[in-house]
Amino acid sequence: MTYENILAEKAEGIGTITINREEVRNAIDPPTYREIIAAMEAFEADDEVRVIIITGAGDKSFAAGSDIRQIRERTMMDGLAAPPQRALSKIEDIEKPVIAAINGFALGGGCELSMACDIRVASDRAKLGQPEVNLGIMPGAGGTQRLINLVGLGKAKELILTGDLIDAVEAERIGLVNKVVPADQVMEAAREMARKIIAKGPLAVRLAKMTMNAGVQGGQAAAMLVERFAQTALMTTEDKNEGTSAFLEKRKAEFKGR
Repeated sequence: MTYENILAEKAEGIGTITINREEVRNAIDPPTYREIIAAMEAFEADDEVRVIIITGAGDKSFAAGSDIRQIRERTMMDGLAAPPQRALSKIEDIEKPVIAAINGFALGGGCELSMACDIRVASDRAKLGQPEVNLGIMPGAGGTQRLINLVGLGKAKELILTGDLIDAVEAERIGLVNKVVPADQVMEAAREMARKIIAKGPLAVRLAKMTMNAGVQGGQAAAMLVERFAQTALMTTEDKNEGTSAFLEKRKAEFKGR
């Protein structure tokens, strides 16, 4: 597929999506959302890709959110249709791990995009926030809920109701990002994280992600049942036999994904 707003490439088991709209700070408009989802789904279906990384072009913005001029023209029906919310829910539900390499500003929809990913690695120059209240609106792509899950209700209310931006160090302190690295090391740090995941049992990784998402989305009781059945399925796999044998034989496991 040919993309106009993103770049998509794969290498060494990693699929990388780069929002390529540097001239507008990598703002995410509806066509860009569609391309991100298309690339994510293509990588999900590609057996050679084990982990997906998403980042922004340049060194200033991961994604600066929606185009303000487009927001000004949106109607009540646009709000009810909620295409950004639907798009980020699809990203969250991709079975393969998704890492956000936050190379700069992650504001509004850009911050929400990062929160829909599984792991966030940020540049020490990055700034994050949900400044929508400054425009008379609120986060509408899942930010009100995912931010609570990551930083707690009180901090989420503070960030959303004040519209304040925070730097990467503060974001790491409160749990909004997993790791902060020097600006020129963001992509390599994300790839290093991806390589660690790739070395693990692929079925175990996918089922673990699905189970954790089920707990957040459906509550602990339902997730415990999902966990039980996921673990039951893993007990029957060749990867389980290989992983346990490799440990006992003091060698590196060679997982096959079956």
